[in-house]
Amino acid sequence: MKLFTIFCTCLFSLVFIAFGILIICFSLYLITPQNISDFLIEIYDSPFFYSRIAVLLTGILIILISISFVQSVFGKFQKEKTIAFTTSQGQVTISLSAVEDLIKRLTASMFDIKDVRPDVIATKKGLEISLRIVLRSETNIPDLTMHLQEIVRTKIQEVLGIEEPISVKIHVVKIAYLEEKRKKEERKEETEPTIPFAGYGR
Repeated sequence: MKLFTIFCTCLFSLVFIAFGILIICFSLYLITPQNISDFLIEIYDSPFFYSRIAVLLTGILIILISISFVQSVFGKFQKEKTIAFTTSQGQVTISLSAVEDLIKRLTASMFDIKDVRPDVIATKKGLEISLRIVLRSETNIPDLTMHLQEIVRTKIQEVLGIEEPISVKIHVVKIAYLEEKRKKEERKEETEPTIPFAGYGR
């Protein structure tokens, strides 16, 4: 099946290359519309039955190769959206969005992380996880991110039971503690009643 896909891809590429060369020759006046017309008329009026059969088979082959190429591309795209493994009872697939939801629930209990946006990609080398996080406070970022990477990697290996390498990359988007603290103080000042003569003593 892999050899057939390679063959289809190469043949599909050659057809497009030939079509591109034809367009270039046409734009440089190396081929005229009369040349193309004479060639097509010669094939159409050819007394040899096999020449028409060859053209017919070529057209059918191009259509089949195009369909096969499109199916392989969409199949690969769909395959990258899931993780698949085989048990004794059959094949099991897990959506990558389910893994992303697992990461969100896992980080929800971590106080220092206000928000996380995971992005999981399945490759031939394993899982690549990218986390965009918003921190809630001024914490030790190296220790926190290393701890988060270890938790995510361990939990996914434990839940999914996979042995492939798991890469966890973290990008700190924002540290929201100071901004929240300032807004809270401003809100507190607005809600506190003003006591008249508060600054005067007896």
